[in-house]
Amino acid sequence: MSDTDELNLVKCRQAMVMIIAVHASLCVEELGNDRLSDRVMQAMATVPRHRFVPVELQELAYEDLPLPIGCGKTISQPFMVALMTDLLAIEEHDKVLEIGTGLGYQAAILAELVKQVFSVEIIAELAREAELLLRARGYDNVQLRIGDGARGWVEHAPFDKIMVTAAPELVPQRLVEQLKPGGKMVLPVGVDDKQELVVVEKGDDHQVRTHGLIEVRFSPLITSH
Repeated sequence: MSDTDELNLVKCRQAMVMIIAVHASLCVEELGNDRLSDRVMQAMATVPRHRFVPVELQELAYEDLPLPIGCGKTISQPFMVALMTDLLAIEEHDKVLEIGTGLGYQAAILAELVKQVFSVEIIAELAREAELLLRARGYDNVQLRIGDGARGWVEHAPFDKIMVTAAPELVPQRLVEQLKPGGKMVLPVGVDDKQELVVVEKGDDHQVRTHGLIEVRFSPLITSH
């Protein structure tokens, strides 16, 4: 890829970040805030999304659209990636679990923000490709596992934050159990066209509180059941 092409992609990525900022400003009523954190926006401006989509779709990588990545799965709309990341209120020392690696884009965003990311993908083909893509970009702080995301990754639990990038019908209890007291989980919940983005918070008293934010549309969470 020429220097000119790389420069154009950087400009496209900057334009994508501006669009994300506009979306956020229009969701004040639902989100209670008119902007996303500077750290999240910087991560969105840094990670080359075009490296995490199929080659034939790279020219669309910085459009604010979900894109197919194979195996019936998609990479989420950039605004949704930024929003879900922002809702986690990630701190640098957090240990984060991601469910649904896909081709690794969301994991790369998380890896820009924390020292430890653990990501579970049930589709082996996607997990192997994500491993290659993440290593090629130097994201050595991401550990991948092929498995049932609804079961989490108990060997590395508990986690400060958990993100689920596919929709279960209900909040998976095993993921709640693997969340630290004081921790937070963000995930889409529901069936078909009746999904809602949900924030789950576990208090220091171990009490679990959930609240829904906006309607969303995600691929269903595949489990081994």
